[in-house]
Amino acid sequence: MYFFHDTVGFIHLLSAIISMITGTMILVMKKGTLNHKRVGYVYVAAMAAVLITAFMIYRLWGGWGLFHYAAVVSSVTLLGGMMPILFEYPKNSYIVFHFSFMYWSVMGLYGAFFAELMTRLPSLIYDGPPDALFFQILSVTVALVMALGGYYFYRNKNRWEREFRKVNA
Repeated sequence: MYFFHDTVGFIHLLSAIISMITGTMILVMKKGTLNHKRVGYVYVAAMAAVLITAFMIYRLWGGWGLFHYAAVVSSVTLLGGMMPILFEYPKNSYIVFHFSFMYWSVMGLYGAFFAELMTRLPSLIYDGPPDALFFQILSVTVALVMALGGYYFYRNKNRWEREFRKVNA
């Protein structure tokens, strides 16, 4: 079993690892600080590389597949989170918009990580195309990640908003 098959796969893997590390850092660090912004820009650059390379990988289905649709959604969340920053919306109007989209960008990355694990596990059992069991395991795994992410988000949303407002006041 290979972790990557070519240069594109290697860049995808390396960028994903950087995104996972910096995305997790963003979730636990104080929001709106200079360090938050610096780590955030590294996250955005690494995620951009992950997404670009995702659209170049067709090994699983031999063409456009389920994970490409997920990459489209991930691209939207990443862009949605960066729009207020790039266009310098008034500080108090963009806070929730920014951190909501960026948070779900990280959760999507976690979902993709576990989805990737699930694509590799069946190859340990058999070498064939994805089947119904593959999709069931994949669906349950990603649903669990998103449910836990949703719980964490709604538990912390008000605190994060206060932190952003305090730093950006």
